[in-house]
Amino acid sequence: MDSIMKEFEHLAVKLEEVKSATDNFNDTKIIGKGGFGYVYEGEVSQPRGKTKAAFKRLDRKHGQGDPQFWKEVMMLSRYTHENLISLLGYCNEGGEMILVYEHASNGSLDRHLRSTTLTWTQRIRICHDAAKGLCYLHEDRGNHRVLHRDIKCSNILLDENWKAKVSDMGLAKVGPANQFTFLITDNVVGTFGYIDPMYLRKGFLTKESDVYSFGVVLFEVLCGRLCFDYSGNIVHIWKQRYEENKLDEIVFKDDLVQALDQSSLEVFSEIAFQCLQESREERPLMADVVEKLEIALKSQELVDLVQKEYEEIVKAAVPPLIYRSVEELKVLLSKGVILNGGKTWLSVNEKGEHTERIYIEACNPQVTYWSTNQEELLTHPTGDIVNSRFPEGLCYNYDWGGFKAHALTYTPVIGPKLDENTQNPVTRPSKLNVVPQPRSGGWMEVKVSEFQTETISMHLRLQHPGKKDLSGLMVQGIEIIPI
Repeated sequence: MDSIMKEFEHLAVKLEEVKSATDNFNDTKIIGKGGFGYVYEGEVSQPRGKTKAAFKRLDRKHGQGDPQFWKEVMMLSRYTHENLISLLGYCNEGGEMILVYEHASNGSLDRHLRSTTLTWTQRIRICHDAAKGLCYLHEDRGNHRVLHRDIKCSNILLDENWKAKVSDMGLAKVGPANQFTFLITDNVVGTFGYIDPMYLRKGFLTKESDVYSFGVVLFEVLCGRLCFDYSGNIVHIWKQRYEENKLDEIVFKDDLVQALDQSSLEVFSEIAFQCLQESREERPLMADVVEKLEIALKSQELVDLVQKEYEEIVKAAVPPLIYRSVEELKVLLSKGVILNGGKTWLSVNEKGEHTERIYIEACNPQVTYWSTNQEELLTHPTGDIVNSRFPEGLCYNYDWGGFKAHALTYTPVIGPKLDENTQNPVTRPSKLNVVPQPRSGGWMEVKVSEFQTETISMHLRLQHPGKKDLSGLMVQGIEIIPI
């Protein structure tokens, strides 16, 4: 024991400083509680100055003794990783045993399982982080590896950026890496619901015991709840739902949280289920878990990127778009949606190209000699044109004066991202002699302009060159299509 104390004496923190940081263990400083005792927050002196820290005050009445205390000091000092909680120091004087950790301001994962502020991307990234921390412990380093033995949501802490860090190494074991069975013991340790059934029944401890526990954590995140309730352990129910292809019955859902992408769900749930296999040989390595979670994460991040791209469309849609996945959103957009209070119709094809139709009401048609206001220029369509390309829109009656739309500004909902050095002139001929092309439904179209820019403003006038009477023709809008 003396040799251990000497090895880590550089981490020693005076009890006086701990009391000062926690206001003499004032209840207002408590940020956590467990079987070990209480956790307080405060500031501790470090080489770079004061830093916020968590002070874990071990309670001897709850079985916390010297071996477990020094085990944690040793493990967190010798094994460091960005996804393991960092030990800043310890205090072992005046009958007190206190561990000083980096402060994880967002607390433990179990507190956020049903959070409506966390996206699925954040949830998967948290699992990915924790998996990397546990994978680091399992690595073969000089013919030995570390088993955590108490993996659970409450032992996964989250910093201010929601980065996950595995904590509580007091039950960890170090042993030979070349042995399949790490430890045979009658004294099974861990937490109910997370313990490997084989370890529980036979006392055989291997790195796959941690893998099982981590599988439980993955399902807790997926289902938004802990693995036990008033009826006991419910892990077997989760496994059954997976085997029955009924994950929809257990996956966490909330109207404020965008649904988990189907491909991410498949990868995430499959690796979680593999972790819970009865046979240890069928459970994956933590390196495999990290790899699969990274695939699920990238898939979900791509979904978020697509959703962000369409965010403006979703906000402008009338009525609001209702969908549970990106696939459903794409289907809605491919069929076309009404935007901007009924002034614009938009559709997006599989290539991401969009077609927009600006209704005549938004084109600011000009008053003619025989009309006194714009309302007289616009009429409701009748007959076959009700099913035109501008559903439920009004029509402009084309008269001797032609059609004039002034001060029309067009900004694509999804504009092309242009290079600053790219020249993209807008073609705006003063006069354009064209023959209208027929379209379905008795309509004709006239190609007015080609442009590649994020915004275009135009003054548009359509007029028969001979100024012949074209009354009876109607203009219902302007269409912008990809070319």
